Amino acid sequence: MSTHNHPVQVSSLTKKDMLVSISIIGLLFFIFGFVTWINAILIPFFKVACELNNFESYLVAFAFYIAYLVMSLPAGYLLKKTGFKKGMMCGFWVMALGALLFVPAGLTRTYALFLTGLFTLGIGLAILQTAANPYITILGPPERAAQRFSIMGICNKMAGILAPLLFAAVILKPETDSELFKSVVLMKGAEKEAVLNELVGRVVIPYAAVALVLVLLGFLVRFSPLPEIDTEHEDKNLAADHAGKKSILDFPHLVLGALAIFFHVGSQVIAVDSIVNYATHQGMAFMEAKSFPSYTLTATILGYLLGISFIPKLVSQLMALKICTVLGLLLGLCILFFEKRIAFFGHDTDISVWFIVALGFANSMIWAGVWPLALHNLGRFIKTGASLLIMGLCGNAVMPLLYGYWADHHNLREAYWVLLPCYSYLIFYAFYGHRLKSWKSRTN
Repeated sequence: MSTHNHPVQVSSLTKKDMLVSISIIGLLFFIFGFVTWINAILIPFFKVACELNNFESYLVAFAFYIAYLVMSLPAGYLLKKTGFKKGMMCGFWVMALGALLFVPAGLTRTYALFLTGLFTLGIGLAILQTAANPYITILGPPERAAQRFSIMGICNKMAGILAPLLFAAVILKPETDSELFKSVVLMKGAEKEAVLNELVGRVVIPYAAVALVLVLLGFLVRFSPLPEIDTEHEDKNLAADHAGKKSILDFPHLVLGALAIFFHVGSQVIAVDSIVNYATHQGMAFMEAKSFPSYTLTATILGYLLGISFIPKLVSQLMALKICTVLGLLLGLCILFFEKRIAFFGHDTDISVWFIVALGFANSMIWAGVWPLALHNLGRFIKTGASLLIMGLCGNAVMPLLYGYWADHHNLREAYWVLLPCYSYLIFYAFYGHRLKSWKSRTN
């Protein structure tokens, strides 16, 4: 993959401008993480406050992430029409509207309205993700793309660590809520209604503040020094290679890469969003279990730091992808088949909870490995190619619902069977699928 494949207005950028651009994209990834990973605490919170079963509570993830399926291709066309910076401003403003919907939802305790707000947040985020990921691919040498994705991943996951803890600090009261979450099930009638209304009403002011911040960030990115990306032209050699290509579906490594993103994000979100419920199922108090999404994301950050240190000096980004996919499959099997109470890190729980935490590490280099492979040599197709990869994020919507359904009809541990086909496919893509350049010919 040569930088000539993506003719962008970045060649004239000074080192300082490049650093500023990467910092702005880093801020975007922090915001993606904050808005995304707060779902890990919203799921168990709404489960109690809106009286839901497992399947219904995972509609939080479904409503949020299905927006990626709906919006990713339109987002590509929007960016084509408006340019990247204006398009990103629109993305922030759509997110602000989604956050504002939490106000009437909180005042009326209407779960459907919360889901609408989450869907709207997801639409705005799909626009931003479609714009931000190609920047990371082209702002620097291609062989260091996984390194840059790792830096963005740290920004994303740091926000993910802070989001549930900050949400808990603002919304929950440790001294009373742990007992409240247990006793509310036994309450009846007007008393129960009053307690649940008060609980849900706590989200109103924080989300109104989030909406204001998102509007301001829209203005910030619009007038930032980010370079515009020109993806409508490609060099003569690449144009000759693409003479017979009519659409992005003519690139097997891209289509299979989008499916890899689907399974990767689906397995990643299950690890983070299910761990609170699973830990409480293993006998842990909710106020203790709420820290575990942060542990899982910390394990991911550890993987990113190793990636930044060793790629491409000691390990290629492809080898890192292969290692992580195989490790993910092994940990999935360990969750299912190992049962033992252990005291570790101040927590007394089943060892399988810590295997779920370790999945955070296994997931760390998969996104960073798949993106450069899937966008390789796309030329003028890169915008719609990025849109297709972002569509793969709907795996976050589908896989947790499958997990929730299985958890309701079998048990929470058995529900982790859904991870095995995810990692099996990712192993296929890492070892073979990314090399397919034509649906007819063999790999080259």
